[in-house]
Amino acid sequence: MPALFLGHGSPMNAIENNVYTAGFEQIAKELPTPKAILCISAHWETHGTFVTAMDHPKTIHDFGGFPLQLYRFEYPAPGNRELAEWVQKTIKSTHVGLSNDWGLDHGCWSVVKYLYPKANVPIVELSIDYTKPAAYHDALAKELAALRSQGIMIIGSGNIVHNLRRINWDHMEDPGYGYDWAVAFNDKIKKMIVERDDQQLLTISKNDESYHLAAPSPEHFLPLLYILGVRSDTDKLLFFNDSLIGGSMSMTSLLFQS
Repeated sequence: MPALFLGHGSPMNAIENNVYTAGFEQIAKELPTPKAILCISAHWETHGTFVTAMDHPKTIHDFGGFPLQLYRFEYPAPGNRELAEWVQKTIKSTHVGLSNDWGLDHGCWSVVKYLYPKANVPIVELSIDYTKPAAYHDALAKELAALRSQGIMIIGSGNIVHNLRRINWDHMEDPGYGYDWAVAFNDKIKKMIVERDDQQLLTISKNDESYHLAAPSPEHFLPLLYILGVRSDTDKLLFFNDSLIGGSMSMTSLLFQS
């Protein structure tokens, strides 16, 4: 199965028609229908690692100050306890707990809705342990890679550049508007991905000052590391939605497909 990193941006993408939602719809034409999806979203941070294990995960509206239409949106995809239990039993690098308290947050449903609009593909979310370094997430991803050969699609949802404090809200409807430093960081990460410079990607938070401007907190960057961790040597790489918006948010997305 393919593996994707989706730059999800604003929750408003769930109810808008724009160049990025068109990009999600276009890439959906390239995708098979998986048995289930394992999604790593920037918006489920935990102490410890967990997977959702309920049969019917709720649609979580984890944001504030948006139109009522967005709060009414539901994405009723089923869960998949069998997949959750596989992750729990198979992962050896850490203990994985089963959660019945979460659901599908907007990092997941606001973009997956464009890939599978009928909400007919089961989804399990994997949390991000905010206490762990990049190497932990990379090791966990490498153990998850086996799922791809079992009909499971793995999706990471975040943003390569995500600095809300620097957002220019007047340019949130202006695709391609990016500050010079944000464009430079986005291009730097893309080059590392193309060159498979995994060591530099895993240590960038320690060795590159520009990381702390582009990603002042790591949760939107870490889902990218999961997708890089599950890619194979035979995967072809496709970038899409490859631009910035609001100055300091990158919508750049990736598809790895054999």
